[in-house]
Amino acid sequence: MPAVSFEFFPPKSLEGSFRLWDCISTLAPLAPEWVSVTYGAGGTTRELTREAVGTLGKQFGLRVAGHLTCVDASREETLEVARGFRKAGVEDIVALRGDPPKGADGFVPHPDGFANSVELIAALADDGFNVRVGCYPDVHPEAKNAQADLDWLRAKIDAGASEAITQFFFDAETFLRFRDRAAAAGVAAPIIPGILPIEDWAKTSKFAEACGAIIPDELRAAFDVAVRDDRADLLAIAQAAELADTLVCEGCDHLHFYTLNRPELTRDVCTALGLAPRPSLSRVA
Repeated sequence: MPAVSFEFFPPKSLEGSFRLWDCISTLAPLAPEWVSVTYGAGGTTRELTREAVGTLGKQFGLRVAGHLTCVDASREETLEVARGFRKAGVEDIVALRGDPPKGADGFVPHPDGFANSVELIAALADDGFNVRVGCYPDVHPEAKNAQADLDWLRAKIDAGASEAITQFFFDAETFLRFRDRAAAAGVAAPIIPGILPIEDWAKTSKFAEACGAIIPDELRAAFDVAVRDDRADLLAIAQAAELADTLVCEGCDHLHFYTLNRPELTRDVCTALGLAPRPSLSRVA
């Protein structure tokens, strides 16, 4: 069975807090190797992320990775967030450049901040954190080309990252070709495929377009029919389970799931893969 990890986002309301709690309660019994908590565009959830990573570790006994970006913050402010993670018992960080604040015309480094993700990764690694980074099987929208994307990934690994997690994708071959090209480019660190069970087809389509993830024509057609016939959840489980199973058969020993704080589809996909819940791991007393 593959190892699994799950991504959550921090709650912004009381209702969101209950939803996150239910999500963790549902997925923790699957014994994830680690879980991560995102960091809003422009650092908008900075304090919420810090609070969430500490709570998840204490209440559920999970290994937690906090997301950290270098948008709209000085070096000292960014590293202070990292030190806050450490005070909460968190030594794992997913380091990303981050999306600019809404309305901004692209990424502009803070005058006293990190110029890019490579500088951020190097500083965190020097401070002893275990750093994971993002990568893109479908070329990042801001990259000049696929080779430039790979060169940047290698720079992030060389700066001290231990692993890379991919943006979501919809075709196993997309990941497998990317993995092969990364190895040929000298990227030696593990690359973990990121899987997004499709909770909402319309929103997922818009998100995919924004981040450059290619949707195969046959998948688009299948979901158009499934949504019309009210069978979208069944198709979502089947699509994600088939994708995950193919990846495992091709040697992937770790799968990362983007849960969107909606646990049911992720749980059902993991169950289809043969991952059995362990009730004793649902919560630390």
